[in-house]
Amino acid sequence: MKPQAETALEALLLDPEGPAVVAVGGGHGQAAALEAIQTYAGKVSALVSVADDGGSSGRLTPLGIPPPGDVRRCLLALTPEPSLWSELFAHRFEGADVSEHSLGNLILAALTDLYGDFSSAVETAGRMLGAVGDVIPVADQPITLRAVVDGRTVRGQVAIARSRGHITDLTIAPSDTAATRRALEAVAGADQIVLGPGSLYTSVISALKVQMLATAVMASKAHRVFVMNLVTQDGETMGMRGEDHLDALATHLGIHGPGTVVAHRGSLAVPQGLKPVTTDFAAAAERGWDVVDDDVADESAEWPRHDPLKLGRVLESLIGRNSRGGG
Repeated sequence: MKPQAETALEALLLDPEGPAVVAVGGGHGQAAALEAIQTYAGKVSALVSVADDGGSSGRLTPLGIPPPGDVRRCLLALTPEPSLWSELFAHRFEGADVSEHSLGNLILAALTDLYGDFSSAVETAGRMLGAVGDVIPVADQPITLRAVVDGRTVRGQVAIARSRGHITDLTIAPSDTAATRRALEAVAGADQIVLGPGSLYTSVISALKVQMLATAVMASKAHRVFVMNLVTQDGETMGMRGEDHLDALATHLGIHGPGTVVAHRGSLAVPQGLKPVTTDFAAAAERGWDVVDDDVADESAEWPRHDPLKLGRVLESLIGRNSRGGG
């Protein structure tokens, strides 16, 4: 059977007259956002978390590189034209010493050895794949997450994601890890900044925890958009409402309204034990956020997932708004 790359859209080119859009996060949620954004943007930049310590990524960080898995997913999401390279980057081994390693992760590690730094490796991989946007790690080194969950300390992205309880504190180590220059430049030049969807603490907030990045997001002229998750996550967001997600952004990052929340409206198959994330319009407004609700779910997905075309139409409709109150 012919292997399938992790791309979902037909081949397309960015609209040169379109807006500059920055997507912040990590994991499968950010990949879905990127597939949506490239349907209307003129320039796309993915700012990717460097906290993943699980699976293939976690096994490669001892090489001194940021975890490559989320970067690889973003590169593939921005590569709508299938090719041998995209098939190779999506391939995952099933046996021997390389079991569960993604070949794309190994290629990124090899390119880092060749070029001497991870950012150059990612840029080269983007050219190899023909990616239509820029994938930018938020930092040049891996970071380790530390959270306080119901009073107990939990370390590591995977452990925090699986921890049930209220997260009252989230920090990174090294604590002085600074955002990359390219990440800050992308935020400064953006017309729209899309946060999420994805794991609230271990993808979105962790990506913005590096020094200067959250401050840059708040200082940017760009319209801030928070794409609300469809369902709660069994672990870090169990029992959280939409407004609780907004409070987490404000508490842990200082990111608040004005801005727009994109929430799902319509039928949704919710896995057992989870709940849909609902957002009260009045509660969001008290926090400075408008809410746009629409059908943005992929009805064919085996697990709740945003539909890139539906989400793209909603995000495009928000172009022209300004988070400082204009538009």
